[in-house]
Amino acid sequence: MIVRSLEEVIGTEREVKGPTWTSRRLALAEEKVGFSLHDTVVHAGTEITMWYADHVEAVYVIEGHGELVDDETGDTHSLEPGVMYLVDAHQHHTLRAHTEFRAVCVFNPALTGREVHDENGAFPLLTEKGQ
Repeated sequence: MIVRSLEEVIGTEREVKGPTWTSRRLALAEEKVGFSLHDTVVHAGTEITMWYADHVEAVYVIEGHGELVDDETGDTHSLEPGVMYLVDAHQHHTLRAHTEFRAVCVFNPALTGREVHDENGAFPLLTEKGQ
């Protein structure tokens, strides 16, 4: 059994920062459970364009307000605490944070912890060392 607090992750290599976001990676590929679990903050007034070509992502909003745009259809969805969205078909999408925005994110396959968004907004498909 693994028990890990957010406080234990902050300030370690499991806290990864991008220009518009901070991801605190609570469970990673090294745990070998088939998914990774992240506490993610997106800074107020910013937006991130993403395309997870190799991953499926579920996002559950716990703080803040924003909107999600399906860049393929133009559909826009309001995001607030209690709302979940699932990027299940590798859709290109944009997240806009109207306020500081915090969510719990689950990725499959699991992230290793070293990923950052590339020029296409995707995470590379990395494996654990030795795999």
